[in-house]
Amino acid sequence: MTELNLTLACLPYDRFQPLLSGEIPVDGARVAPVPLRWPIEVFSRMLAHNEFDIAEMSIVHSFVYTAKRTAQFSVLPIFPSRMFRHGFIFINKTAGIRSPRDLAGRRIGIQGHQTAASIWIRGILRSDYGVDFDNVSWFEGGVNQKGLKGGHITMLKPRHPPRTQPLRDDQMLSDMLATGEIDALISPEIPASLRTSDNVERLFPDYQAEEKSYFARTGIFPIMHTLVIRKELHEQQPWLAASLYKACDAAKALALKQARYSGAPAYMLPWMFKELEEMDAVFGADPWPYGLAPNRTALETVQRFLVEESFLDEPMRIDDVFLPAGDPR
Repeated sequence: MTELNLTLACLPYDRFQPLLSGEIPVDGARVAPVPLRWPIEVFSRMLAHNEFDIAEMSIVHSFVYTAKRTAQFSVLPIFPSRMFRHGFIFINKTAGIRSPRDLAGRRIGIQGHQTAASIWIRGILRSDYGVDFDNVSWFEGGVNQKGLKGGHITMLKPRHPPRTQPLRDDQMLSDMLATGEIDALISPEIPASLRTSDNVERLFPDYQAEEKSYFARTGIFPIMHTLVIRKELHEQQPWLAASLYKACDAAKALALKQARYSGAPAYMLPWMFKELEEMDAVFGADPWPYGLAPNRTALETVQRFLVEESFLDEPMRIDDVFLPAGDPR
């Protein structure tokens, strides 16, 4: 069989590095990495031009475009990016916000309603803390830069859009939080004003404790991104999905093995091995599982949040969203 020559656009994650370097091969294919550093660039180029054979994609766009049957890609049960998000809710100290419920009726900044981080944060705040967002005034724009990251190609509008005011060209949410022009910020990025302004702090000062509690109660390690294949490529080469899944799983296992090697630390983390011990204690043998079986609760939860916010009209069968790829289902 002649090997396929494929482009792969994703960030240089440790769990993908053996795949990007060629140390772990993809059976039947040669993968040419596209070196990009910002996920929004990968998303926007894939959404606008279907530019890559394989690409990282927001979990939100994966669900919404699949539901609308407008996706030019097929979704793999491979999850390059996961992150707890309790630590990404920021408040102005003078706004009188003492608990999550105090966010009701406030002026809240947001990079984009459709970002995976904001979907997870709002969903968790509603379901776990009883936050009512009905009367919130939303301010949408860049956090640490002027303008909307990724442009309008990445924007998704819910069927019932919330009351939102776009920022002017000269405004940034980080600055607005520091000056009190907004009361709070929900963001995938840490605002620069957290370091530079005495007025800015996190809603949950001990956010790690909140996140550990959330995981202990739910078993959910929130999924931010998926891996997708151009739909036409998948239809022509249906075997490729399983080959990619196998290679990504092997790359992740090798990356974890390398991280655990104590002879020469692989990362710039002074107490990395203490962190690894804590990770093992919390997550067990595989802290970053692929496939549907270990991730079904997380996927059903984010889909429920998308339905609650009218990005989706109704839930889909999770198995219908993702390609069968030899993964545990």
